[in-house]
Amino acid sequence: MEVSAAEVVEVLERGDVILEGRLVQASNASFVGQVSLDGVAVPCIYKPVRGERPLWDFPHGTLAGREVAAYEISQLAGWEVVPPTVMATGPFGPGMVQQWIEDEQDVRLVDLLVGRDIPDGWLHVLDAVDEDDELVSLVHADEPSLRSLAVFDAVVNNADRKGGHVLLDADSTARGCDHGVTFHVEDKLRSVLWGWAGQPLADTDRAALEELRSQLRRTETQARLAALLWSDEVTRTERRIDRLLRTGRHPRPSPGWPAIPWPAF
Repeated sequence: MEVSAAEVVEVLERGDVILEGRLVQASNASFVGQVSLDGVAVPCIYKPVRGERPLWDFPHGTLAGREVAAYEISQLAGWEVVPPTVMATGPFGPGMVQQWIEDEQDVRLVDLLVGRDIPDGWLHVLDAVDEDDELVSLVHADEPSLRSLAVFDAVVNNADRKGGHVLLDADSTARGCDHGVTFHVEDKLRSVLWGWAGQPLADTDRAALEELRSQLRRTETQARLAALLWSDEVTRTERRIDRLLRTGRHPRPSPGWPAIPWPAF
């Protein structure tokens, strides 16, 4: 049975979280399972607040709220690059519950290639050497939904866009996950999606930014974000949107901050 996006959100918010396993390599406690409500089951990932590892630059206990705020921003702009994400209560207490997206494993949107022979439809990010001292290139696809994800990252100030945080869903649309380290008031954008750096924004992404700026002026939007973020973080988000609209271009890496997360995948 096909379930609409609105129904998915309702199930995630009101359903029972049933855990099936744990992602042991995740830096914070992360569980996979499903949420069930009235006979409808949605596969999910659940990150309880109590399982968040303290960070030096983000207030403890705020990562789940940032993940939900990232989803809100994606929806308000019309990008829909983040799977449905809500705050809900699971077996280990309140936390982030997000629809699990089954990645199309045979197609990669971010990759490492040997040498610098970049195929058509791909954009070069940087060169490096592997453990055998061979030249490799970090590349990503030149794909519209992935480009929108890069603009989204600039808006939410994503400090950790790894290659493994980019998914390709069954509709061949790029989706992003793992948005706990976002919305910082300082410039912390780290990403593997720098292939468009300095290029003009696509018309569709400029229109999405205009819509997002309009939506952020609404009282109900401000109230929703105030429950998830600090007020100065919302203000800084608005300023980043204004800057993107003013320059009309994808941002370039900041000289005072590492441009690529580590590890990159």
